[in-house]
Amino acid sequence: MNFTISKNELLNALQDTAHAISPNSPQPSLRGIKIDAYSDSLVLTGSDADISIRRLVEKDDKNNLNVIETGAILIESRYLLEIVRKIDSEEIQIEVIDGALTKFSGGSAVFKINGMRADDYPDIDFTKPSSSVNLTAAQLSSIIEQTAFAASSKDTRPVLTGVNFRLENGVLNCTATDSYRLAKKKISIDSTDSFNLTIPAKSLNEVRNTMLQDLNAEIEISLSDRKVQFTNESMTLQSRLLDGGYPETDRLIPKEFNYELSLSRNDLIHAIDRTTFIKNDNMTINRLSMSEHEVILSNRSQEIGESTEHLAGVYTGEPLDISFAGNYVLSAAKALRGNNIKIRFTAEMKPFILTGDDDDSVLQLVLPVRTYN
Repeated sequence: MNFTISKNELLNALQDTAHAISPNSPQPSLRGIKIDAYSDSLVLTGSDADISIRRLVEKDDKNNLNVIETGAILIESRYLLEIVRKIDSEEIQIEVIDGALTKFSGGSAVFKINGMRADDYPDIDFTKPSSSVNLTAAQLSSIIEQTAFAASSKDTRPVLTGVNFRLENGVLNCTATDSYRLAKKKISIDSTDSFNLTIPAKSLNEVRNTMLQDLNAEIEISLSDRKVQFTNESMTLQSRLLDGGYPETDRLIPKEFNYELSLSRNDLIHAIDRTTFIKNDNMTINRLSMSEHEVILSNRSQEIGESTEHLAGVYTGEPLDISFAGNYVLSAAKALRGNNIKIRFTAEMKPFILTGDDDDSVLQLVLPVRTYN
């Protein structure tokens, strides 16, 4: 294998591929990036067995790819990225000179690094599943940003570490919950298909980090009962799905409300953010005390102190006090769009929901907490 290419274009492709790699993997081959050089393109592959990325670099005027000799090599990703990043040259040459010994040349610098045989790399099946839907990068980005944060970070119930994608009657419902909060986003799409599957939040965040920079681009989502693929013009990210049935979350969402608060989204975000240092048992617990005359956000800790802030809002209903984990409501408010939000309550110890004033496609639900002060 022997080729030359623009350093910056190669570095960008390597950085995309490295998102799928666990540098501490016990399997040496999975710590590497596989490079396949064809007559007019490169294919870079990385995987941690859960997420796999295949990145295509086709010859064009921007990358100046010139494949002198086709072939393949596997090189540990941390060494590969470090060398390419630090070579001080606009163009870099990579050549396998003896077995797996690989030479990197650029400017006045030359590195010779022991790679691994490409045959040692696991056989990753990138066959595209037959069922697929298309979303714009902007749509997929909004789904991930407005739901994935609510997935569980604990593996006690693995299915809750993902976002459930359910397509029925042309409506895609995406839901995440950790049992204490819930985030739901719905999008209408032109499809007669139906499916119900759960994608790890980690995989979705990698999709956002690597594939969604051009919000006008189209992303093809191909899926089966075991895997999902996200594909754009130059990259495929493949992920396993989470096993197990996702809970029936619709029954958790109240249908009727007795109290409603409308206020500025930014005012609520900033007010809660100002109290995050006041913690009880390492948690920020805020209380909303609401009546038609005033809305007060407070926080109290025996060890640290207390805070009280009057919020400008419109409240309807009987007076109500409700306490909640401040970081949950903070994340929910940040995930909404628009200047104003509505918070609807059923009772003091019942779940409450947050929605945008002018966007009913997103719903955030938070469970209150019981306090004794």
